[in-house]
Amino acid sequence: MNSKVLEQLLNEVQAGRLPVAAAVERLRTLPFEDLGFAHVDHHRQLRQSFPEVVFAAGKSLEQIQGILTALSARADHILVTRLAPDKAAALEPEFTGAAYYPSSQVMTLSRGEVPDRGRGLILVISAGTSDIPVAEEALLTARIMGHRAEALYDVGVAGLHRLLAHRNLLAEATCFIVAAGMEGALPSVVAGLVDRPVIAVPTSIGYGASFGGLAALLAMLNSCATGIAVVNIDNGFGAGYLAALMNRKD
Repeated sequence: MNSKVLEQLLNEVQAGRLPVAAAVERLRTLPFEDLGFAHVDHHRQLRQSFPEVVFAAGKSLEQIQGILTALSARADHILVTRLAPDKAAALEPEFTGAAYYPSSQVMTLSRGEVPDRGRGLILVISAGTSDIPVAEEALLTARIMGHRAEALYDVGVAGLHRLLAHRNLLAEATCFIVAAGMEGALPSVVAGLVDRPVIAVPTSIGYGASFGGLAALLAMLNSCATGIAVVNIDNGFGAGYLAALMNRKD
């Protein structure tokens, strides 16, 4: 339930079109709904302007299905992350407006157009093609939250001219998400070229000494470039969510 739906409900009660008892019944599960295996937070959209996001890893098909059924009864736009392909294949036909993106293992559920909440462009950049799954998770998160987001992939520091060829796009963006593995240098480069916030996402891509993304994480945390915020390893969702908050127009 969002603020618009709640306002409509209260107006119906005030006008006498809806009995108080009926309104109470609708609001009964507003704070949260106890499914036994999960407490679905229906109040989150009122607090944070976006519904609870479903992290699917470690959940059974039945648990994910139950959570999505509860959420979809009260929210028009839902995000599911880390959803395995076999579970997505079972769930997608059951929910209206479901779309699955196998590269990032993201599923979105939408009824109607996503409201435009952004004040500009979020540009999602990946250093290499292998970083695309994490970058796409960020891209889809920003889009389902109502923001214009575009992708610029495989423009890492091993061939910096590839990034510099897109100066016009860099100048247009109001916020950047930069995903990089290996030595994790690209966010520092981007931050040195622009005057807008850069959200750095270390990925677990790299050879042994990258320690599953730890080398990239430490490099980003130690960057001498200003204006960089760093999220956890492979946390494209966290980057996309943060960028959406930064880019809100209200």
